[in-house]
Amino acid sequence: MLASLRKAGSLTRFASVGQRRFLSIHEYQSVKLLNSYGIPTPKSIPARSPEEAFDAAKQFGANGCVIKAQVLAGGRGKGKFDNGLQGGVHKVESPEQAKDLASKMLGAKLITKQTGAAGRVCNAVMLAERRDPSHEYYVAVLNDRGTGGPVLVASAQGGMNIEEVAAKDPNAIFTTPIDFEKGLSKPVAQDLAKKLGFKGEDAQEEAASIFINLYKIFKDKDATQIEINPLAETSDGHVLCMDAKFGFDDNAEFRQKDIFALRDITQEEPSEVEAQKANLNFIKLDGNIGCLVNGAGLAMATMDVLALHGGNPANFLDVGGGATPETVKKAFEILLRDPKVKSIFINIFGGIMRCDYIAEGVIKATKELSLKIPLVVRLKGTKEAEAKQMIRDSGLKIIPFDGLDEAAERAVELAHA
Repeated sequence: MLASLRKAGSLTRFASVGQRRFLSIHEYQSVKLLNSYGIPTPKSIPARSPEEAFDAAKQFGANGCVIKAQVLAGGRGKGKFDNGLQGGVHKVESPEQAKDLASKMLGAKLITKQTGAAGRVCNAVMLAERRDPSHEYYVAVLNDRGTGGPVLVASAQGGMNIEEVAAKDPNAIFTTPIDFEKGLSKPVAQDLAKKLGFKGEDAQEEAASIFINLYKIFKDKDATQIEINPLAETSDGHVLCMDAKFGFDDNAEFRQKDIFALRDITQEEPSEVEAQKANLNFIKLDGNIGCLVNGAGLAMATMDVLALHGGNPANFLDVGGGATPETVKKAFEILLRDPKVKSIFINIFGGIMRCDYIAEGVIKATKELSLKIPLVVRLKGTKEAEAKQMIRDSGLKIIPFDGLDEAAERAVELAHA
């Protein structure tokens, strides 16, 4: 169960690391999706300019509102903008203040624990009505390996790091298995609402309805995660989703066109977006050895061998089994845009992939891109002999190896040099 919670808290963070493994959407988009299923939230209005923020704030009247930076990362409230503004969430007392804060947020980069030092650009803000919670809860719907199906994870200790709650007080977490086809029944949802401590029948009914409808979204939209933190019982006795994080399965993109149309590539690493267009599996890392490998397993093993010899890979790059010389050239272009790359290590096992295709792409890229970075190549398998002859005949400074250890060791030495 604790593993489930860790997964619930980590899916969005994993997406932020790099490759678009699980699509995430902005909070204002999540609010719209929740409302379309009859799930109540505070009234919210997105804005993409200071003037739009000013107009939106006027709609909340004398009670004021809250302005939230729309960046795909957690910890926004404690984050800091690269222009010095502290915090991505602020209370707003007037339309003028909303305009001023929006002018400082929009176009700036918000740096949080999840974004890393580079931060993420803020292209939109959301203004939301203030609602005073009398108690905050945590709710998530996700797939669970332990039960082999979807579960609803809930706690009466919301508004905080749920992994810490699970570690300190496991009994504070309720995990409810859900029948994939039938969904969450009303009696089960009502019973959970009572266990969590919602006050009064009306609040319990509202909470139960939210639980049921969250699973409907989860199933209908091929979600991998829905996390509501906090789910609030307000001082006037209503239950509202105050914040939401969604993750969606990329494999379902073909049938979830409306959801995937919400993708914001400004929140992703540009090199990874470009690699995806070329059908390359690429994740940018922090090292200085560019890696080009075919097969995810071999790519991970290659990274391990480099680390064993004291090296640090600059990326995970799997060109797959259907790579062409043009694909290999595109991979080189992406690798060379990283100024930290000091050597490149190509490790190919030619099973489905032909080594001569890789050699042709390497030679073409080396010539056309005027490659000056040391290039270590290890080719094994289909058309290996032909590929090695092509490299020899090219006359280029490409360093060939037969052994993986020796090749990795040399790539590390060249990167350090």
